[in-house]
Amino acid sequence: MRSTKIVTAFIRNQEKFLLLKRSEKVKTMKGLWAGISGIIERNEDPLSRAKIEIFEEIGISEESINLIKSGKEMIINSPQYENHEWKVFPFLFEVDDLEIKLNWENSEYVWIKKEDISDYNTVPSLDKVLFNLL
Repeated sequence: MRSTKIVTAFIRNQEKFLLLKRSEKVKTMKGLWAGISGIIERNEDPLSRAKIEIFEEIGISEESINLIKSGKEMIINSPQYENHEWKVFPFLFEVDDLEIKLNWENSEYVWIKKEDISDYNTVPSLDKVLFNLL
């Protein structure tokens, strides 16, 4: 089985969580709602990758985020690719700044309550990844 290591970071502000809608320009999971995610390069530190992805995808710098929790690594089977799994390294950050500057990877964003995640068409098992952090 092929495996890809990725980070998924959730941003929280006053008990609401940021979801991003993946744009039509990305390679995978187009149009689905997700946290902030990215592929971990070689032996890269997952936390460092999460911080890079946060800055790239929503324009919030490392100085403006506060790490709340690192979750346990999770294995999620990929519905898009046969014989493939995602090794997800989840993180939860808190922010005070609500100014979001999306890059090309995402087309929309929304702040939701945790119990409303099932109302969104998300990437596989996003709810499990979020609840692993709470």
